[in-house]
Amino acid sequence: MLSPPPDPSASAAHPLPSQCGDSAEFSPQERVLLLQLAHEAIESALESSPTPLAEPSKHLAENRGVFTTLYLEGHLRGCVGYIFPVLPLYRAVFETARAAASEDSRFQPMTLAEAPRLQISLSVLSALSPITPEQIEIGRHGLVISFGVHRGLLLPQVPVEHGWDRLTFLQQTCRKAGLPLDAWQQGATLEAFTAEVFGDAGAPA
Repeated sequence: MLSPPPDPSASAAHPLPSQCGDSAEFSPQERVLLLQLAHEAIESALESSPTPLAEPSKHLAENRGVFTTLYLEGHLRGCVGYIFPVLPLYRAVFETARAAASEDSRFQPMTLAEAPRLQISLSVLSALSPITPEQIEIGRHGLVISFGVHRGLLLPQVPVEHGWDRLTFLQQTCRKAGLPLDAWQQGATLEAFTAEVFGDAGAPA
């Protein structure tokens, strides 16, 4: 959220535009609702208060993969998501927001004092499709590399944020999977997806 911290509904009222994909699938109103839901999921968990979930619309009840990324004062504070469409989108946002706040092993669990300053970005994923290395478009495609029990995923915005070229993107996705950097040349499965990315005003693009 912006400083001084407004309430979650105020911060979510100006979501960032889509960063990836051909066109916006989600309306401004749907984006606001999903961002509010993510904030409420975290705050209710920290306050140990119940949060009843009601289906907001048929569109937001479609099963989708989604990643919820948390930022605090411009720095990554957690990121958890579902690669596959195993839950209705609104439920997936609710669950991944809570998990990003408390279960990302790279960070200590979020505190109630941090919640009002939190900025959230959502990445709603398309279905996975096979792709060749030559077809990868930086800024458009996210990657999943898998081999046996190993699987690594990087969102489309990651290589843009780090200034990676296609080769580095492939290598870093292999690294994320715990595989050799050239696993994509050694029989690992390479798949791509696009994502519609939007977030609170001020969240890193």
